Amino acid sequence: MLLEVRDLHVEFATRDGVVKAVNGVSYDVDAGETLAVLGESGSGKSVTAQAIMGILDMPPGRIPSGEILFEGQDLLRMKEDRRRKVRGAQIAMIFQDALSSLNPVLTVGQQLGEMFTVHQGMSQKDARAKAVDLMERVRIPAAKERVRQYPHQFSGGMRQRIMIAMALALEPKLIIADEPTTALDVTVQAQVMDLLAELQREYHMGLILITHDLGVVADVADKIAVMYAGRIVETAPVHEIYKAPAHPYTEGLLQSIPRLDQKGRELYAIKGLPPNLLHIPDGCSFNPRCPRARERCLHDDPPLYEVSPTRASACHYWKETLDASR
Repeated sequence: MLLEVRDLHVEFATRDGVVKAVNGVSYDVDAGETLAVLGESGSGKSVTAQAIMGILDMPPGRIPSGEILFEGQDLLRMKEDRRRKVRGAQIAMIFQDALSSLNPVLTVGQQLGEMFTVHQGMSQKDARAKAVDLMERVRIPAAKERVRQYPHQFSGGMRQRIMIAMALALEPKLIIADEPTTALDVTVQAQVMDLLAELQREYHMGLILITHDLGVVADVADKIAVMYAGRIVETAPVHEIYKAPAHPYTEGLLQSIPRLDQKGRELYAIKGLPPNLLHIPDGCSFNPRCPRARERCLHDDPPLYEVSPTRASACHYWKETLDASR
């Protein structure tokens, strides 16, 4: 197994108390496999990814318990200098806001080339040549001329391609893509996702795709982990979860997708808001918004029940939800 996250907890100390951003998350990704991590904003998707990358601000962040095993080695117990060699070279990340992630006072060629000068000791000339190759690989036209341009001179879709090129620079074994299609129009979203899928097949990389848009992952993911209030509430192969969800939250997310056969009808929305992570409700954290909630849900926190050998659901009444969706 390429990556194994085991019972990960992440907390943030604030003036108002301790925010429990990640509460016992576990998932794994193998080489060539795509895991989509879904959930509303604030569910802990990006914080988990930052913990994997080792880029959490600590303090105020803290990882009280858990393991992050990369090729069998726990990243959380590595010395920082050794982990720095893993970051970028073996695990890379594509951030959701390319404009703020790129340095506005350096050309894209300088930023791409830095990967090679720092990690591989290349000369500036050779690093620029590699930068041009990478830009051509992600289909940026006129790469030889545009390598001298600055981030603001590129469109949103092209900046996202540059971010993908930076992530691919050292041919990592795992890429984490955090909302890579945010703020892009639908056509460009499809182009970026197709490019990611093609490059993943070429390099046989593991891919963690973080998103709140179920429409984005249907054709690219192998399996899905749905997060809510800092924990995973359902995991399943992608085709199974779309066919019949086994958790009311997943059911609500799927019902919220606009459908052509329901033109003119009011769009479905999950009632209420995600909980304040300073004060997570007792019992099931989804119970204040769940249409199937009962007395047991108010006091008894559900574990991840095994639905089948390949899927699990953190719902006491998962079978009822599964049967209703079939």
